[in-house]
Amino acid sequence: MFHGQAILPAAKSMKQFEQILSSSYEYGVFLDTHIAQLKNIYKMANHHQKKMFLHADLVHGLKNDEYAAEYLCQEIKPYGIISTRGNMILKAKQKGVIAIQRVFMLDTIALEKSYALLQKTQPDYIEVLPGVVPHMIKEVIERTNIPVFAGGLIRTANDVEQALAAGATAVTTSNDQLFAHYRTDK
Repeated sequence: MFHGQAILPAAKSMKQFEQILSSSYEYGVFLDTHIAQLKNIYKMANHHQKKMFLHADLVHGLKNDEYAAEYLCQEIKPYGIISTRGNMILKAKQKGVIAIQRVFMLDTIALEKSYALLQKTQPDYIEVLPGVVPHMIKEVIERTNIPVFAGGLIRTANDVEQALAAGATAVTTSNDQLFAHYRTDK
């Protein structure tokens, strides 16, 4: 679990972000936003004592390079940055922001390329997608010795439990039913 949370609720809309703000979750993820909204939504998150990771690759109007990472780290100050891009991860780490490398487990070739990238970037966490392949979660942890978040195609509490049993630190999900099921104030 990540600081007592089995899941990291992921907001892909303002409605979901508002759900997170009014919930007992302390940690969450912004998935899809526009650069013009960033300062305001982080101001709202901070006001509600929410620590929000930002998926930098999904910020509309922002180029995903080291300058963008520097801007995010210095001006927006997210709790952490999620990205598939090595340069974003390296810059986040340099700036003291939690760095989460997102890895798509498409096939063996893609996975081996990801292992090479992970060796170079040494992120704080790895987010593996899809997160519904427990034996692969276990393999990634064993190969890298880096904690893993499982995400993508997580649809049921059983999916969450299998990912956690395989060694995932937490599960990222935008599924509202799972938000309710795993609330920390039950």
